[in-house]
Amino acid sequence: MASSYPELEFLFEDAALVALVKPPGLPTANAEAGEESVYTILKRRWPPGAFVGVVSRLDAPVSGVVVLAKTSAAAAGLAAQFRERSVDKTYLAVVEGRFPAPLERWIDWHDLISRQPGQSRSTVQRQADGAATVGAGEPDSGDETAPKPAHVRARVVRRAGEVSLVELCPSTGRRHQLRVQLASRGCPIVGDRLYGARLPFPAGIALHAAVLAIAHPTTGAPLRLESSPPRAWMQRYPSLVPRPTGP
Repeated sequence: MASSYPELEFLFEDAALVALVKPPGLPTANAEAGEESVYTILKRRWPPGAFVGVVSRLDAPVSGVVVLAKTSAAAAGLAAQFRERSVDKTYLAVVEGRFPAPLERWIDWHDLISRQPGQSRSTVQRQADGAATVGAGEPDSGDETAPKPAHVRARVVRRAGEVSLVELCPSTGRRHQLRVQLASRGCPIVGDRLYGARLPFPAGIALHAAVLAIAHPTTGAPLRLESSPPRAWMQRYPSLVPRPTGP
């Protein structure tokens, strides 16, 4: 089967892991039968029987940096970093409405997020901005429907009319976390109809995983993986997302 995504952008690869830029519209894994994902593309490209360990995921409409393990030992080491929240993550989003803070001021959101079986949307119980969430330091329970702590630091970087460019640094990774936390504060991500966005977006939704900083699972060396937003962002919102300078 010919791939619809023949030119995936690879950021780093060695014997332990591979990091790449996932385009919007492509699931990380667990795609419907007959559909592609990052996982199926790598399984097809690599030798038969090669290990492909999915240790970080992005929603299908989201673009940006993902990392996958090439050995079970690397998968365990990377998974432990995500579980222990020692990974640094930075996202960019273009949002509708008025972001609830002045330009460039960082704010903290501590919420509780849950999802009922069979529902596509997550739900959020908002806490007072800057307040600690009850149970935030406790391990997650096995109950997927139980509200789980969700924390993110956020700031608005630029504004242009009815949209803003927002930078987000989550310390947790709940399902649809950033999407529902932004929407609950009146600024849904552009293109995210599931959470009430009015404005369309040409490719997926305007949420991009821009930076992922990890420790290499074998050597322990710091590894910072970065990706600029897709070209569609710059074409749609040139005043918010300037074109990169240089060659």
